[in-house]
Amino acid sequence: MSLVTDKIISKPKIETRDLGLEMTENNRSLIEISNFDFFYGEKQALFDVSMDIKEREVTAFIGPSGCGKSTLLRCINRMNDLIEVARIGSGKITVNGVDIYDDRVDTIELRKRVGMVFQKSNPFPKSIYENVVYGLRIQGITRKSKLDEAVERCLKGAALWEEVKDRLDTSGLSLSGGQQQRLCIARALAVEPDILLMDEPCSALDPVATAKVEELIHTLKDRYTIVIVTHNMQQAARVSDRTAFFYLGKLIEMNATDQIFMSPDKEQTEAYISGRFG
Repeated sequence: MSLVTDKIISKPKIETRDLGLEMTENNRSLIEISNFDFFYGEKQALFDVSMDIKEREVTAFIGPSGCGKSTLLRCINRMNDLIEVARIGSGKITVNGVDIYDDRVDTIELRKRVGMVFQKSNPFPKSIYENVVYGLRIQGITRKSKLDEAVERCLKGAALWEEVKDRLDTSGLSLSGGQQQRLCIARALAVEPDILLMDEPCSALDPVATAKVEELIHTLKDRYTIVIVTHNMQQAARVSDRTAFFYLGKLIEMNATDQIFMSPDKEQTEAYISGRFG
């Protein structure tokens, strides 16, 4: 799978040289966030956040409710653009060297490359088959052989194929909660993103379904860069390579997950990990 490039996420008139940015495939930081401030109206939600997110790793955002972790996640594919009062104060976010908030970037194309899985599974009231191919049909892909191939590939990628292969024409809403969430992951994979954002994908699932999604995340990171927001610190410890701890809109610490949980550098991080607050 190719990396996200300006050719993919920008309107045709944009060239990398126009943005003054050059990246190579040897650069392992796929997402770079620099001195990023973000507001909802007059309320500041993020304060001077800077971090690098590595290619084909799982990065977990942890912290108490209201600390800004979901806000930052939604900034990475500009989902917050849909909120009228949301705005950037300063700083920038680049994906493979392209400033995604440059006014020439096509947000629709960006969201194809940076997929999103939400806290509550949201399958469409369509068949399992049509849920998976929805994004492809929007792109104008109608050849049945290509759609069939995508359905099998993505349902296998989401570890759901064996469970549903004999009932692809049944409603996605008929599946269990855990299956619905994996169907939403398959739908996100169908448009072949480079990055997969997950906003508390297991918060509404039972332990068995949670374990299946976590196992899936381990499998997917071989092909995708994954960023997951979770309130469950044990989940972050199980699935992520690197963990970022947020508090009151600020990035307190980011490091290898083992380091964060075993020997954090910051006293606030240690207090949160040990359960003294949050």
